[in-house]
Amino acid sequence: MRLRFTIFAALLLCPSLGFASRHSQRAHGAIVYNESGCSHCHTISSVGGHKGPDLTAVGRRLKKEQLRQQIVDGSKRMPPFGDVLQHQELDDLVAYLRSCRDKPKK
Repeated sequence: MRLRFTIFAALLLCPSLGFASRHSQRAHGAIVYNESGCSHCHTISSVGGHKGPDLTAVGRRLKKEQLRQQIVDGSKRMPPFGDVLQHQELDDLVAYLRSCRDKPKK
């Protein structure tokens, strides 16, 4: 929670950077990913659960709109997070997942 406040304060103090940078947006998205429990079911770079798909290369496979829809609406096995995440958290999470482009290790 304290880290979120620090990021939020930095963004308020640096408006000329336009959301500080894509890097900080992705960094906040990684925090949202972990705090929202995504890693309980999903793996990124061999870290996380195995109930859901491996998201290591999800940024190569899905477009922003597809990621957003999956997160908001959920699916048969994935609960919807549209009512759980704030708009900015959702944007940041999508930015983080779009940055996940490594090929999964076999």
